[in-house]
Amino acid sequence: MQQQTQFDYDIIQIGYGPVSKVSALLLERMGWKVGIFERWGEVYPLPRAVCIDHEIYRMMHAAGLGPLVDKVTRPAPPYRWYSANWQELLCLDWPKGSVSGGAEVNFVHQPSFERELDGEIKRRSNIFLHFEHECTGISQDDYRATAEVLDTVSGESRSVTAKYILGIDGANSFVRESLGISRTDLGFEADWLVVDYILSEGLSAKDLGLIECGQYCNPKRPTTIVPGGAENGRELRRWEFMRLPHETQEEMVQQAKVQQLLGDWIKPEQGELVRHALYTFRSLITDKWRVNRIILAGDAAHLMPPFMGQGMCAGLRDVWNLSWKLDKVLRGDASETLLDSYELERKPHVTEVVKLSMFLGSIICMPDEQDAANRDALFLSDTPPQMAPFPHLVDGLLAFDIQGNLMHCAGLLSPHGTVRHQRRTQRLDSFVPAQQFTLMLRNGLSTSVLSEQSLQMIHQLSVNIVQVEEKSTACDDAFADTQGQLLSFMEHHGVNALLVRPDHYIYGGAQASADLNHLICHCFEALEQRLPATVAVA
Repeated sequence: MQQQTQFDYDIIQIGYGPVSKVSALLLERMGWKVGIFERWGEVYPLPRAVCIDHEIYRMMHAAGLGPLVDKVTRPAPPYRWYSANWQELLCLDWPKGSVSGGAEVNFVHQPSFERELDGEIKRRSNIFLHFEHECTGISQDDYRATAEVLDTVSGESRSVTAKYILGIDGANSFVRESLGISRTDLGFEADWLVVDYILSEGLSAKDLGLIECGQYCNPKRPTTIVPGGAENGRELRRWEFMRLPHETQEEMVQQAKVQQLLGDWIKPEQGELVRHALYTFRSLITDKWRVNRIILAGDAAHLMPPFMGQGMCAGLRDVWNLSWKLDKVLRGDASETLLDSYELERKPHVTEVVKLSMFLGSIICMPDEQDAANRDALFLSDTPPQMAPFPHLVDGLLAFDIQGNLMHCAGLLSPHGTVRHQRRTQRLDSFVPAQQFTLMLRNGLSTSVLSEQSLQMIHQLSVNIVQVEEKSTACDDAFADTQGQLLSFMEHHGVNALLVRPDHYIYGGAQASADLNHLICHCFEALEQRLPATVAVA
């Protein structure tokens, strides 16, 4: 094994969007030296993504970035879909709560979010940020990955080395194209004009009579109307207008066209235009996410329509999954085969998210009036179409039984909420160190039922122990489930123990002590004894 001194960095990241920023902060927090190379000269200043889901909100808190994300987000209202006659076709009740203990979705002002991340990166001593450095080539051998970078100001080129290179460089990824990796098109394509508008001081969407958050499924002009966060106390709103078959792309970006489209919703004196751009919404999945020491994430790995607000979330989920695995491999606590589970887990998951986004897109992207009328009748009938549930993991580092079926709870996102522990009431993640396995126990199961071998494995893995009890009966050392999130989840799934991975996904659940000892043993072996990431539990 090569010595660390023979590398410029532990990890090189190509690109500096929000996914790359969060990735760098996660890896630096674990103690790794990160070099970032970005071809542009500054952080992109305009809005793109407008929301993060409960899982990403939880991830940010667990990674020590809670105060940062709380500054730039607010809980989302219900997401409503309307016909041309303003009949409600569909409602996603985002405020109702989630398995993570908060709202399903939070709206975010992306430029503010990125400024906060950028400021945090510049406070970290082990992240090295290089603007105006374009990656012009990549290569690798058995020991290192090398990036050729061009300083676009001086014109000088140099080689930089790392143990791994992460291509987080967007939809037109140079890293992906350099590797010659193809993409699979799932078949969605539509042009939409995205318009961001900042309201005059003191004005709100309610004052203007706008729907707070929704889709206007009018075939004459399918339109998205959602919050865009806030900046300097002023509310931002986003409109997205579908390009109709008789309109050209060139026509859609003309200032007069933008004003015409906005004219139905807002007057010029009620705010100011921040930006407008025509986007082609597509559904693309990259066919291979890792080539040895070079790994893709974010838009370099997948693109989806925006109707679920999952584009940025999916990228952040990528690096949350990847960062703890890289950490274990770099420390020698797991073999490099652990990284094979990254694509096994993320690719099927994000593919299903893309399909859900396409389903929602199919509802609104109907410029034909008869098609829209048929759609409205179906959604207003006694048996309207139902969205599939949000996907979970189906392969990778999970517990499978001897028939090859996922064991109890394996692949599900674990429950989270507010708990009381040692006379303090806080979020569970404030008590449990990030990037470690956690063992949740209830109903009389405790570490006393574990074998000596299991106890040794738990110690070597630095597993957090969370003994969950009812809030009315919990002692100070237990975790009193003040929201009822943890116990109700375990009761619903019929388990008394959950072995939770560092990324909050459940490795597996157990009902009795024998099952739990098997679970711990096989998880440990998958990591420590270099077994395949997918294991069978007897």
